Amino acid sequence: MRLFTGLYDRVLTWSRHPHADRYLAGLSFAESSFFPIPPDVMLAPMVLATPRRAWWLAGLTTLASVLGGLAGWLIGYFGFEAVQGLLESAGYMDEYDRANAWFERWGFMAVLIAGFSPIPYKVFTIAAGSLAMPLPLFVVASAIGRGARFFLVAGLIRAGGERAADRLRAHVELLGWLVVVGGIVAYLWLRH
Repeated sequence: MRLFTGLYDRVLTWSRHPHADRYLAGLSFAESSFFPIPPDVMLAPMVLATPRRAWWLAGLTTLASVLGGLAGWLIGYFGFEAVQGLLESAGYMDEYDRANAWFERWGFMAVLIAGFSPIPYKVFTIAAGSLAMPLPLFVVASAIGRGARFFLVAGLIRAGGERAADRLRAHVELLGWLVVVGGIVAYLWLRH
């Protein structure tokens, strides 16, 4: 089943659109508070399309993601009861409970790790707000974690250039399915 090659090609086309920066910022913002698709899928092809803009794009992605994280924090702080049913229906309640436990144990580090890792960051932003994590600490942890992730992605893609793009496209199906399997394994590991 060839799923990821077509998606990769489509996102690469979108990444060359005149409003691509806006789309990237919107995706980054939304993913941090409620949307399930990570911005890396658009950041990487945009860096491939214009490598000289890698650091700008990583910075834009980071800024929009942190702002989206603030929106998630506000949702958790002011309206957790309103979104609790959505978290339950989307299957995120176990992750939310786990995020609460992580906050109790690690606080700042929980947000930093969630910002860098493939763990659903939106769960941590909402949990941080519902637990009234101090906003300055939340912003700093988010900026470091998200920034490290997006600048690493941009740097690796920029360093590899067109050759990396060709190799990535040749192996995108395998990589895509490995990410899916890795996500499932991580989810199951975190559940236990």
